Amino acid sequence: MDHIDDVALTAQTMILGSGELLPGRLHVDSPDACWWLARSLSACLGRLPEGQPPALAIVCIGTDRSTGDSLGPIVGSKLREWRFLEKYAAVLGTLDDPVHAGNLGETIGLLEHRQRDGCHILAVDACLGKLGSVGYITFADGPLRPGTGVNKDLPHIGTAHITGVVNVGGFMEYLVLQNTRLSLVMRMADAIARGIIAYISDSLVR
Repeated sequence: MDHIDDVALTAQTMILGSGELLPGRLHVDSPDACWWLARSLSACLGRLPEGQPPALAIVCIGTDRSTGDSLGPIVGSKLREWRFLEKYAAVLGTLDDPVHAGNLGETIGLLEHRQRDGCHILAVDACLGKLGSVGYITFADGPLRPGTGVNKDLPHIGTAHITGVVNVGGFMEYLVLQNTRLSLVMRMADAIARGIIAYISDSLVR
């Protein structure tokens, strides 16, 4: 569970080789959400080669014990349904086998040797933010700082990361997460999963 700095995200953009600018965030209900995320991933991570072990590890962080914090595991479970992804990406963190505060360090340890061999790590997590940012999906280059939204000091993870602002932060965060709308979490998980799938599928045809 991360915490979003709204000012920083508003200014953040990604410049493609063509000179096109991609915003650092987009609302889940935008018709361009899937396309935007796929393009952002491609601009940051490049084309994925096929091979074993896969060149991308997607670490979906969270727990099924909290509605708001279940975004990551739901994304992981959705991705696992697409069998063709296995050649291109390893998915860690699902509803049945979540990656959470208790085992995040162990997960990072398991991925260290793969990262040294050039494997990209994409972290996915829920986050809290300001009222006007709820419903936004964010993408950024560099590691995720999980736990900051609930004042936990957890290890950083990721070559790049995706977060979904599921509710308002700043007060009684654990209660806020428990009372987050499942409808919003599901819409965000679907958009994130479809964006990742579109990115990997595009790698197959280029």
